[in-house]
Parts: sequence; structure tokens; C-alpha cells
Amino acid sequence: MDEKRPDIILLLATLILVTFGTVMIYSSSSVIAAERFGDGYYFLKKQILFVVFGLGAMVMLSRIPYYYLRKIAYLSLLISVILLFLLLIRGLGVRVGGATRWLDLGVFSFQVTELVKVSLVLFLAHFLTKKVDNIRDFSRGFLIPLIITSIIISLVLLQPDFGTAVIIVMILISMLYLAGSRILYLTGLAALLIPTGFMLVVREGYRAERLMSFLDPWKDPTNSGFQIIQSFLSFGSGGVLGVGLGNSMQKLFYLPEPHTDFILSVIAEESGFIGITIVIFLFAIFVFRGLMISYRATDLFGTLLASGLTITIALGAFINMAAVMGLIPTKGLVLPFLSYGGTSLIMSLATVGILLNISSCRE
Repeated sequence: MDEKRPDIILLLATLILVTFGTVMIYSSSSVIAAERFGDGYYFLKKQILFVVFGLGAMVMLSRIPYYYLRKIAYLSLLISVILLFLLLIRGLGVRVGGATRWLDLGVFSFQVTELVKVSLVLFLAHFLTKKVDNIRDFSRGFLIPLIITSIIISLVLLQPDFGTAVIIVMILISMLYLAGSRILYLTGLAALLIPTGFMLVVREGYRAERLMSFLDPWKDPTNSGFQIIQSFLSFGSGGVLGVGLGNSMQKLFYLPEPHTDFILSVIAEESGFIGITIVIFLFAIFVFRGLMISYRATDLFGTLLASGLTITIALGAFINMAAVMGLIPTKGLVLPFLSYGGTSLIMSLATVGILLNISSCRE
């Protein structure tokens, strides 16, 4: 395949989001960092290091022809499953906020599900391309990816991480649909998953509590409703233009983890409606360009890989934004490119590298 110019618009949208996110991480975390570590720049310095590694991964993957990734599709998925099992071993999995999502590697902690999502997209893109002639056959084109994805979802739910499990389900359904699977199969799968998801929510006390606090956060404003109420106050305080960079009051030990899950709330308070609109607009550009890359890809594998990766970023952004705005129950998911976190940022930028490579290839 020949090369053409990579998608500059996608790249610019990504770089603006990462730059803005780095600034907002310092703004939202400096007081907490000074309190916890005696260094107001603690989270900023680590995030800059993550940005460097992430950009390196992006550049490297933008230069490796994307079709070479098919050779490691099964291996990457196998590694992801092994890492999910390792999380269950006492001493290896790091438990934070009631969930074991990080693997302790000594020098640093690694959030396994960030790799799992990319590996699953790669596997599905490869498998569905290979089985394209049998995609409408239940046993050969539908059942196998369903079983493998179900195993991964089960391991993710053991952490527990319901939000990521939802994203994985939506990735599976989206990619099966794009590959040409029968609507009857997809409808049946959705009909099975919706009551299953509801049962998982009501059976776990903390999930049911989140649902009730979503429906009426002021019923328990100092406990289950505290997070979302503080987020509402951030959005309300920001108004149209915001209170100014660094002037947020809610980040002063009111918002839980303002530099991770609730960074959009700090953005809303400090930059107002204008800032939030710009962030949403940049994500909209990213998703549009990602889907255009998928549409213009030279082969089915490139189409499925680009669409799957774009959907993964889009779902992460939508769920985080919707949660902090009170449109859905809180999920504990970070905002891609903007929230503090090494694994999320590095894997997100690696995703961009793959998209750039797909966009630069032509027959």
C-alpha cells in the first residue's frame, strides 16, 4: 500500500485536548497534591511524563502499517486475559475505591482494562474480517466472538468494573453490526443483556445506591448524592465564562478526585459554558474524523479497526461527561485525553497513532 498524508485534523484535535487536559490537571490537583505529597506539581510532573510516553507510542504506531497488527491480534487478547486473571491474585491487584482495576508492577501501576479494550477491538477486527463470508452464520460468525467477549466481561465484572463492562458490550454490538451480522442476532443479544444489566445493578448495594442517588441526589446529600451535587455546583458556579483558571472552589476537597473522574466539573467551573462547549466540540471532531477514517479505509480490517477504536474513545468520553452532568449514574470512568492517568492517556494516544496510520494508507 502507498502512503498519503495522515489526518491532521484528528491529530490537532487530540493535541489540543491533551494540552488543555494537562493544564487543567495542574489547576485541579495542585492543592490536593500539596496536601498529600507536599508538592503542588506532583500530579502535573507525572502527567507530563505520561504525555511524553503517550506521544512516543502514538508516533511509533502511526509509522507501523496497521495491517501488521493482525499478526498480534490473538496474542494481545491472550495477554489481556492473563492480566485480568492476575488482578484477582492478592498482592498483585491494587484495590482503590472498592475496585481492583490496577496491576502493581512495582515501578508503576497499570490499569488493565485500558489495554483490554484496545486488544478486544483488534481481535474483533481481525476475526470478523477473517470470517466475513460467514458473518451471518450464528455458530461461526456470531457465537465465537460473543463467547470470548463474555469471558472478558465476566473477568471485568469481578473487579468489579460495571462501566467498562458496558463499554465492552457496546463495542461488541457495534463491531458485529458494522461487520454485517444479522439484526435478529443483535436484537436478541440486546434483549438478553438489558435485563441482565438491570439485575447486576439491583443485586449490588452500591450500584443500586448510585442509581437512587442519580434519580434523587438530594435525598442523601452528604453521602450517596454528595459527588453529583458537588459536580452540579461546579457547573452552576461556572456560568457562561467561568470563574477563571485556578479559581475553582469545588476542587478544594469538595469534588472527589477532581483531576480524574470529575475533571470536567472543574473545567465547567473555571472556563464555564464556553469551555465545556469547546471540549465537546473537540471530541465531536475527533469522533467524526475517526469515523471518516473508518469509511475511507482501504480494507475491511482497517474499517473495523478504525471504527472500533473511535467508538471506544467516544463511549469513554460520553459516559464520563454524562455522569458528571447527572445524565446517567456515576461510573468511575476517566475522560479520555483530559483526566489524570498514565494507562488511559498512553493507550488513548496509542489509539490515535493507529488511526493516523490507517488514514495515511491507500492502495
